[in-house]
Amino acid sequence: MGDDPAEIQAEALRHGVAAPFRQLTADLPEWSMHIQVSPLDSRFPQLVRLSDPQHVSDLLAGAYAADDVAPDQPRPGGYAVTPVSYHPGQRHVLRYAPLDAAKGGTVFAKLYADGEGARVFRVATQVGKWLAQHGEGVTSVRPLAYVAEDGVVLYPGLSGAPLSEHLRRPGQGVARCLERAGVALRALHHLPQAKAGPLRRHLFAAEVSEIAQEASDHIPALLPSVGAAIGALLDRARELHDRLPQEPPTFTHGDFKSEHMWIAPGGPMLIDFDSSCVADPAYDVGKLLADLQLWYATYDQPGLEHAQERFLSGYAPGAPEGRLLRARLYEAVELVKIARRVPLFDHDWVSLNEQAIRRAQAVMNDLERTLGLSATPPSLPGFQNRRHTCSKRRRQPSGKGAWC
Repeated sequence: MGDDPAEIQAEALRHGVAAPFRQLTADLPEWSMHIQVSPLDSRFPQLVRLSDPQHVSDLLAGAYAADDVAPDQPRPGGYAVTPVSYHPGQRHVLRYAPLDAAKGGTVFAKLYADGEGARVFRVATQVGKWLAQHGEGVTSVRPLAYVAEDGVVLYPGLSGAPLSEHLRRPGQGVARCLERAGVALRALHHLPQAKAGPLRRHLFAAEVSEIAQEASDHIPALLPSVGAAIGALLDRARELHDRLPQEPPTFTHGDFKSEHMWIAPGGPMLIDFDSSCVADPAYDVGKLLADLQLWYATYDQPGLEHAQERFLSGYAPGAPEGRLLRARLYEAVELVKIARRVPLFDHDWVSLNEQAIRRAQAVMNDLERTLGLSATPPSLPGFQNRRHTCSKRRRQPSGKGAWC
């Protein structure tokens, strides 16, 4: 099967995975709308067969046999296939639930193109081994197998809930988990790069340039004051970065946030190493600090600074002071990234963008004062205190861009 949409659709019909639809794509020019339905994706043609329960049964039987995972354990006679994440051209996740739960557990399948799955499998496996030795009780989800023919990495099912869910009602248990997250991240940053293998290099300048480019698409035209504030913030970030002490890059998670730390019955677990890279370790630290701002504002909860301090108390012992300063800079930059991801259709789009940028300004001002510099007056006035909590209605994040 090639990557032609018509061929993929025909293949889906033959496999019986197109139902209840007779076609998987449609164009409605009068509404400027294009509709595409799973399992259609020209970049991931294997999605069709990976949605076929018969192929899934054969796939998992082969994976278990090849890796000799519990060879004497009876295997399910079949699986129910459910799409979990369908992002055409980008990524896909499927859940394989055994029809007979007594004979096996749920398996998740993540699809990759261009052989990227081999890198993810290697990194996730090495991280699992490293944390088992150095994570002080924090582990990671280790993949079951990588099947090159299907471009898929298979993961065991995970019970529990992400840390982000527990932040709805933060207490001592959450505080301890944040501290352990810091300990685990410190251990990750000591993972020898030779074990992780070749990884892309992440640079601060490239991160800022990417955010500036993406934010310039629509925000300046629709909300000029916020567009100007974003430009000023990113200029300040570049200037401050040049003033701060630097250190060699390390292995980093690359997307270290509360959604990727699970509170499981066996203890905290880290997931999703798809974005792992060689970078300034402050990148991971700042990303979680910004993520905590997001969730504490989303749930309208007090105690943000205490939560950040507990995370840093686990991470910071032995960390260079310059790294923690750069982490605050990354925190501000990541808050700008969150702002530009607010969905345009959200009826609170204006206030959500302004709130995110004001928070970024507050972080930047704190950093400037720490460095003995004069804090720059905010270009969006009305947000001077980092202890501010959102007074709007509580809201559930919509994608990665929601705010308070």
